[in-house]
Amino acid sequence: MLHHLSFATADLARSGAFYDAVLGALGYRRVFEAATAVGYGLVTDEDQFCLKLRHPVTPPGPGFHLAFAAPSRAAVDAFHAAALAQGGQDNGAPGLRPDYGPTYYAAFVIDPDGHRIEAVFKG
Repeated sequence: MLHHLSFATADLARSGAFYDAVLGALGYRRVFEAATAVGYGLVTDEDQFCLKLRHPVTPPGPGFHLAFAAPSRAAVDAFHAAALAQGGQDNGAPGLRPDYGPTYYAAFVIDPDGHRIEAVFKG
């Protein structure tokens, strides 16, 4: 259904370093770069997630978050650790979320611009 999603950032270098680390932990990589944008995904020039330099940044309010698919529980753990190491805020440590299902393993963080993101593995 979705082709790609973009987040605004006030500091492309800072956010690029943050997402390089957290998305790298999940197996994703930069697939394009420009002066005002960085895209992530699996295939060169086919971003699924993009950072765009914009001022001011106004993240969506409570209730909105973006969940990235993780290949394993270890990847969820690595995502969370990388986020905290890169200046993200903890918004839910890695663990099972039985309210979402018996195998729903996730971690929640807030990126440096205030966007709420999650890594989830349902294996």
